[in-house]
Amino acid sequence: MMTLPVARTLHRSGHWPRLATERVVLDYDNRFLRRRRLLTAAGEPFLVDLPETMNLLAGDAFELLDGRLVEIAAAAEPVLVIRGDLVRLAWHIGNRHTPCQIEPDRLVIRADHVLSDMLRGLGATVTEALEPFSPEGGAYGMGRTMGHAH
Repeated sequence: MMTLPVARTLHRSGHWPRLATERVVLDYDNRFLRRRRLLTAAGEPFLVDLPETMNLLAGDAFELLDGRLVEIAAAAEPVLVIRGDLVRLAWHIGNRHTPCQIEPDRLVIRADHVLSDMLRGLGATVTEALEPFSPEGGAYGMGRTMGHAH
């Protein structure tokens, strides 16, 4: 049985101790983890075993026990690019507890035909795209929120 290299440390973007020698490409769902077997872009397996579940951001890096760094990249995935009255549209997206990437001239959400129809009905221009998705984190701490009670 092959022993996998293990990563128990995560370095945030801009705080790496050295350059990464490997890269792993993960979509939004797979950038939220504590323990999982992953493959580098070169096809090399390794095990992530973090002390707690973490929201991983593009530009962060895992440190393997042997000292190598594996950079985390955001995978392209199906999204909707939304343009129009962004403040109003963002309110409606947030009211549905939908993760949203907020940029100066557009909003980006994961592809969803129901939300697409709703947004078009509100006057938005909605375009399907395939690109990395990095939504805003939660308001009460870094990363994703785990839900809340009303």
